[in-house]
Amino acid sequence: MNIEDYREYCLSVKGATECMPFGDHTLVFKVMDKMFTFATLRPKDGRFWADMKCNPDKSAELIEQYEDIFYGPFSDKKHWITVYLEGDVSDKLIKELISHSVEEVIKKLPKKKQEEYRVMFLNGNSWK
Repeated sequence: MNIEDYREYCLSVKGATECMPFGDHTLVFKVMDKMFTFATLRPKDGRFWADMKCNPDKSAELIEQYEDIFYGPFSDKKHWITVYLEGDVSDKLIKELISHSVEEVIKKLPKKKQEEYRVMFLNGNSWK
């Protein structure tokens, strides 16, 4: 997945916002004011990468299966993984991981905020 497709998919998530709070080289995506993924705009070894929230059990499994999924240097290794966007990870799986990341963020919100987010989709909106 190239960086433009990554950005487009992230912005297609209901309620997603985009910002650059860490400077011009890090693109951040949030739902309900909580970060669900961020990507560097400075490729490492010519490849873009993104960090996503991930269930710790799922993270361990993914890291065993894919060379291009690992614990990154800039995030909590218990709850975040790093994925090279153009590597051995399919676009389909990257999209699934982005959606999983959103789910991980939403389930950590207070119950009232979780319900507020879910109501957005009951009013004719769809979600990934």
